[in-house]
Amino acid sequence: MIRNEDFTMRLFNSYSNTIEEFKPIDGNKVKMYVCGPTVYDYAHLGHARCYITWDVLYRYLKFKGYDVTYCRNVTDVDDKILKKAEKEGKTPTEVSQYWYKQFENSMKSLNTLKPDIEPFATKTLGEMISIIKDLIANGYAYESNGDVYFRVKKFTNYGYLSKQPIDQLESGARIEVGDLKEDPLDFALWKKDEKFGYKSPWGVGRPGWHIECSAMSRKYLGKTIDIHAGGADLIFPHHENEIAQSECANGCKFVNYWLHNGFVTINKEKMSKSLGNFLTIDDMLKNYDANTLRLFILTNHYRMPVEFSDEALSSAQAGAKRLTNAKQTPINEEFDITSTEEYKAFVEAMDDDLNTSKALAVLFDLATKANKDEENAFTILYKLGTTLGFTFEKAALSDEELAKAAAHVSEALGQTFNSMDEIIELRKQARAEKNWDIADKIRIALDESGIILKDTKDGTTIEAKN
Repeated sequence: MIRNEDFTMRLFNSYSNTIEEFKPIDGNKVKMYVCGPTVYDYAHLGHARCYITWDVLYRYLKFKGYDVTYCRNVTDVDDKILKKAEKEGKTPTEVSQYWYKQFENSMKSLNTLKPDIEPFATKTLGEMISIIKDLIANGYAYESNGDVYFRVKKFTNYGYLSKQPIDQLESGARIEVGDLKEDPLDFALWKKDEKFGYKSPWGVGRPGWHIECSAMSRKYLGKTIDIHAGGADLIFPHHENEIAQSECANGCKFVNYWLHNGFVTINKEKMSKSLGNFLTIDDMLKNYDANTLRLFILTNHYRMPVEFSDEALSSAQAGAKRLTNAKQTPINEEFDITSTEEYKAFVEAMDDDLNTSKALAVLFDLATKANKDEENAFTILYKLGTTLGFTFEKAALSDEELAKAAAHVSEALGQTFNSMDEIIELRKQARAEKNWDIADKIRIALDESGIILKDTKDGTTIEAKN
């Protein structure tokens, strides 16, 4: 949609600590990796911020016309999963599969797009073992009684991402000293584990957390990728370790642009499971819809902390209603939005390191214009709003689309309907009489026509499938 030569996208690179012009490695193709969940519990609002932020980046890159391959991993082998399995008397696989399903449902509820590739750690063990063997062969790793460790001091750039010199890391010691290590700074690539482990050249064990992302990224995206994103809490040690092991194994640069989102805080403290101050996505969605949570997150710049409060959520709720309940008209697919001032302002904001706050200001202005019946205002609002992942309560469907849908339902039920109102009324009656056969036939026929019915306290609405 966008002529990229007319707009220069700039992103803050955590590695260089500067805003840089974004230039993909391979022409129009973008390879993007995001650290995904460790599946052992409910996802919380902090996770929502992370995955909504990078969902917006993914959507916007595609909006700009890039060919994006988005990979987000699933960590399904981890100490936390094993502890939960033992506590509940289940297998680690049972635990991880159950909680992955819960995570997947939460992401759907937030209207985040599914990544192009979503690999599981346990399905990439061969690649992990291969990288570890490369590191040992190159002298960057060593085996010690069934464990394998990375020699941190042998990688001269260690600490560059987190801006922590080696001597500072040595004195600060968030690093655990292990009896089997050559150096306290060395971190585990493979852990001996005869109870829950997998076969390897070093005995039965399981991978360290850090090697998982290096392996999955290399397998599915290649040795050098354009964008690696995640929460700011992953900068050290996770991303620092990823860089070290990937570059030492591959002999080339790992990532061109490192992007990190800020925390969600409660009373100025980071929201986290370890602190016990988290609010699950599912609990939040009982009181607020996905548009509200998305607006709450996008009102703030992605690199800055977001302070949770009931007042902030109430404000976001009012804003989301104003935005998505704007007066709708059928989408004019023939209208070229790229020629409009609103489009240019939106793109300029988003190209400026994803300045979603300024982009939202453009959307609110368009909502006002749509309510005043300005020509094509809703068309522009819809196309820009969906780029940020917002959904609209009512479908902006053309008369032609509605007529086709009514004809499809007529065919499915063997009777003629002249309007969507007639269909909705029949469905309402069928549901009241518990005639689920009729109700389901209507729903399926509309779904096949690209229309979704939504039942709310104010009645039934229709919207186009995204």
